Amino acid sequence: MRASRLLSLLMLLQTNGRMTAQELAEQLEVSPRTIYRDMDALSAAGVPVYAERGPHGGCDLLDHYRTTLTGLTAAEVEALFMMVIPSVWDDLGLKQTAEAARLKLTASLPTPFQAEAQRVQQLLYLDAAGWFQPPEPTPYLELVQQAVWEQRRLRITYRLASGEWVKRLISPYGLVGKGGIWYTVAKSGGHLWSCRISRIQEADLTDIHFERPADFDLGAHWREQVSQFEEQQKQYTVSLRVQPHGWPDVVQLFGEGVYYLSVNDAKHDIIQLHFPNAESACLHLLGLSTSIEIVEPFQLRKRLCEIAQQVITHYST
Repeated sequence: MRASRLLSLLMLLQTNGRMTAQELAEQLEVSPRTIYRDMDALSAAGVPVYAERGPHGGCDLLDHYRTTLTGLTAAEVEALFMMVIPSVWDDLGLKQTAEAARLKLTASLPTPFQAEAQRVQQLLYLDAAGWFQPPEPTPYLELVQQAVWEQRRLRITYRLASGEWVKRLISPYGLVGKGGIWYTVAKSGGHLWSCRISRIQEADLTDIHFERPADFDLGAHWREQVSQFEEQQKQYTVSLRVQPHGWPDVVQLFGEGVYYLSVNDAKHDIIQLHFPNAESACLHLLGLSTSIEIVEPFQLRKRLCEIAQQVITHYST
């Protein structure tokens, strides 16, 4: 991409000072003739570059010229403009601040590269929300963020997954956004736990400060917790025979990855799925009706028959 090469050329001159066309050509893996053409393009765009011939000649920038993006490579500049997730900035109350920062960053680029930066934003859009999930209300997200940034404890009233309400004093170590859902990894009672922010009913920011361990790695901790949670969800294995017409429903419910679990038995595809327990398996599989047939465990087949009969009885009265 020529715009990337032009930016790299500019950064080389700013970092190293005067360089010969041959040196630049070797760095950028092009010919000296291409370097001279690129110098002309930069000059035409208003960047004060020049080339001098002779034994002490070379390509250079006027002494007074410095871009504020010293040291960034072309790929790094492009990556910066890819790191935009509008919903995240909006959730954190930083939408206007982030937009102002983006505009300043764009303005700090040399003129030839501003269009390229804007183009990158049109080629990539990151949507952090999950499918078919309404946004979760998080009225205390900004307060939790403040507590994280200022290392201050929070008193919260929180609803556990069981439905029970508890009051806790927490030290929030960091924020995590996953699939459109916000969590804080916090310490409470000597243990770390992941608090789903939408379940906070009340929150008060205290003046009690805490020390976040210098060696605590938020990303590593979260990945470990996710891995453990996913393993817990695989305690109950079910083998299913999928009818040809049933694949769209199965894929919509369990994702495209189920295709790679299938084994063809000459008539139908057989897949294995994992659930935390039998009741969870029933809850997920009942809606698939005759699109699937449970091969094993046999007890799950019996349980589905019982539930189906209960439904018939319920709606027949």
